[in-house]
Amino acid sequence: MSAARSGEGWAATSLEDLGEGPGFRKIRPAIGVTAFGMNAVVLPPGIETGRHYHDRQEEVYFVHRGRVEIEFGDGARVELGPGGVARVDAATVRRLRNTGDEEAVYVVVGGADGYVGRDGRLPDGETERVRQSAPPAGA
Repeated sequence: MSAARSGEGWAATSLEDLGEGPGFRKIRPAIGVTAFGMNAVVLPPGIETGRHYHDRQEEVYFVHRGRVEIEFGDGARVELGPGGVARVDAATVRRLRNTGDEEAVYVVVGGADGYVGRDGRLPDGETERVRQSAPPAGA
């Protein structure tokens, strides 16, 4: 494992750098996030989390790898594959289960007190938000 890299106003790491085997990868403290919670979870096949809810924290789950079923307190279930995203209100009871035959990896982001709006800005003198930086692979 290696430490997170950081510079003036940024930090970066990888899930592999944050631990091995099943369980939590604490992203927030590793890269200095202060505005919201952020963890990754590695869940082996056939394993499920305990049921839980929060007092204030709304959560978003993003499946990076594998298949994860989320079971909600009302009995509803949704299965998410790679790239799948689900939002869960704080008070909603939930349990996550790996329904695949490989490790599932999902990222959880949680917070409270609202969205700050679209406040992205271009630095002085720049006019493009997106541009081609290199030829596409295979071109």
